[in-house]
Amino acid sequence: MSDKELRTKSDKQSIDEFIHQVRKLPDQGRGQGRLIFALDATASREATWDQACHLQSELFLATRDLGGLAIQLCYYRGFGEFKATTFVTETGQLLNLMNGVSCLGGRTQISRVLAHAVKETRAEAVKAVVFIGDCCEESVDELCHTAGELGMLRTPVFMFHEGADAHAGAVFQQVSKLSGGAYAPFDRNSPQVLKDLMAAVAVYASGGAKALQDFSSRSSPEVRRLTRQIR
Repeated sequence: MSDKELRTKSDKQSIDEFIHQVRKLPDQGRGQGRLIFALDATASREATWDQACHLQSELFLATRDLGGLAIQLCYYRGFGEFKATTFVTETGQLLNLMNGVSCLGGRTQISRVLAHAVKETRAEAVKAVVFIGDCCEESVDELCHTAGELGMLRTPVFMFHEGADAHAGAVFQQVSKLSGGAYAPFDRNSPQVLKDLMAAVAVYASGGAKALQDFSSRSSPEVRRLTRQIR
């Protein structure tokens, strides 16, 4: 068996173990396990949008039977357009929402994502925020201030960085650290890495830090690096 085949088999085992682990977790009760899934939908991400939606859809399909996880889709694009859906618990609902999004040119609006997360978690606890993007065109101080608010509210932000923009990477790391979350880069040519990282955040939102540690001990190096950042 080739190295690539071995890696593919290992990746599949990681996802299978993740699903098995979360299914054993106790039900945290109504209203628990809320997760905000935020995406940069500006034109720079158009080339990988279909691929990213496919991976994310696979993940949500794989976790549709897991109890206690409600997901809100949040994205920005175009001239100041910012959208946040209701929290949904059915895979079909989420897939329909995601498939209805297309990319439009515009500036980043990460500050609106973070401010929205503060508002949501003040109304009812949000267990985690996932953000996927490739650049940042905003005030670093403003982003860090709001990230700190989320840290005080115990709502960690997981910043997944596509591409190699050094400025974005530095900002994303600060946001994740101040919120109590984690930062991870990924490459469009390594889709399995993003899938593993998404699985790790889902298990965190469902079962907390202990469940994530258990999952990461059997997962990829990227997931282990992500786990070590969480305070």
